[in-house]
Amino acid sequence: MVRRISHKSTNCPVARPLDAIGDWWSLLIIRDAFDGLRRFGEFQRSSGMAKNILASRLRNLVDHGIFETIHSEQSGAYSEYVLTKMGRGLFPVLVALRQWGEQYFFADGESHVQLVDLKRHRPVRRLELRSHDGRLLGPDDAMVIPAPLVPKARKSKRGVHRGAVK
Repeated sequence: MVRRISHKSTNCPVARPLDAIGDWWSLLIIRDAFDGLRRFGEFQRSSGMAKNILASRLRNLVDHGIFETIHSEQSGAYSEYVLTKMGRGLFPVLVALRQWGEQYFFADGESHVQLVDLKRHRPVRRLELRSHDGRLLGPDDAMVIPAPLVPKARKSKRGVHRGAVK
């Protein structure tokens, strides 16, 4: 089996989180958690994935702080997987992926599940990327720039200190 390369040291905010959520099984587990699933067996039934793969993906998601395990209120013998603040922060990512999938992977009029607003029971509006002044942005309207230079940490006998910023 090919060993995956870790992106934990890269300065790219797209690559770094891929260590945590970069495989399709993990995103489906997170999707199911947003749909209210919490137990190992529920995730397994919903996804149909092998138990060893599910256990590995859940362990990785817990290790990266996306899920935390808690003891079940109904039965202390079972653990439940609950999204952390970090995990709940993935909601717009899954909505963007969902909307992209609706646009490009379903024929016009083809039936699919929908994300709706609980209060009004209406479909959620498409996500939009806007500039700081409110302009709608597309791929040709933005660019990635190098990260600002941060002073290197220097070691002293008392620990690590940041260099002086001028």
